[in-house]
Amino acid sequence: MPELPEVEVVRQGLERHVAGRTIGAVQVLHPRAVRRHVAGPADFASAVAGLTVTGAHRRGKYLWLPLAHPGPAGEQSPAETALVAHLGMSGQMLVGPADRPFGPHVRVHFAFADHGPDLRFTDQRTFGHLLLAGFATAPSAEPGGVPEAVAHIARDPMDPAFDEAAVIARLRKRHTSIKAALLDQSLISGVGNIYADEALWRSRLHGARLAASLTRPQSIQLLVAVREVLAEALAAGGTSFDRLYVDVNGASGYFGRSLAVYGREGEPCLRCGAPIRRDPFANRSSYTCPMCQPRPRGLGGARDLRRRST
Repeated sequence: MPELPEVEVVRQGLERHVAGRTIGAVQVLHPRAVRRHVAGPADFASAVAGLTVTGAHRRGKYLWLPLAHPGPAGEQSPAETALVAHLGMSGQMLVGPADRPFGPHVRVHFAFADHGPDLRFTDQRTFGHLLLAGFATAPSAEPGGVPEAVAHIARDPMDPAFDEAAVIARLRKRHTSIKAALLDQSLISGVGNIYADEALWRSRLHGARLAASLTRPQSIQLLVAVREVLAEALAAGGTSFDRLYVDVNGASGYFGRSLAVYGREGEPCLRCGAPIRRDPFANRSSYTCPMCQPRPRGLGGARDLRRRST
């Protein structure tokens, strides 16, 4: 699933190529793509047509485009609703020439009134979705406002308003594994399996350790590592293991070449040379160095790692 760096790369592309443009016509080519829009595909298409995209925002792994009715020439009306997108496992927001052929997995097509490049929501596995949502917080309270569908998601470590002290206090009260806490989008958003493993390796912490057992310096060190790995991944365009994770122009990210542990089972640790270990984790995998990240014993380890992230 795309994590914060991949989603932020898409957001930046939408900001460049879509913000300020008025949507002309919308085609919903697969109803599952708008399954959370309770009024149905036809209502979704008619509700979006004619509105102007006023920006592109993100919280954690969620994207949204504030939409407003076109204002007088040179003016921008306040956003009235938001087009919210979750990319799921394979969702893509692709911008390109309007006359290019349709691929087999295009789910929703947005044409623009200026007849320029269009926007296509493409999703091979159809786990992603789009919906329209009102704002839980007004644009005056936070730039762009926060849609109701995203209000339950915590701020991410790259957010200027991220409250590190509050997050550390909550983290150290959790009687679950550190990794499960990192993947809990109500505590810290945007961190998924890949970057959790990378940050834990940098911090020399095993993901099975109880979050409540962390000292405050260790908690600070962990959040620093999370920020570092997210920033480096963002600079590299994210992590692409296949063609499903791309930016709005279809380009892959290259942080996969810099991963220290994730996906490197049996390969030498970049720090000590010990073979990287892979263990099952909530229908996924965790990668650790057995020397740099010794597994906790007894009360220092969490028994139940079966936590699910949003």
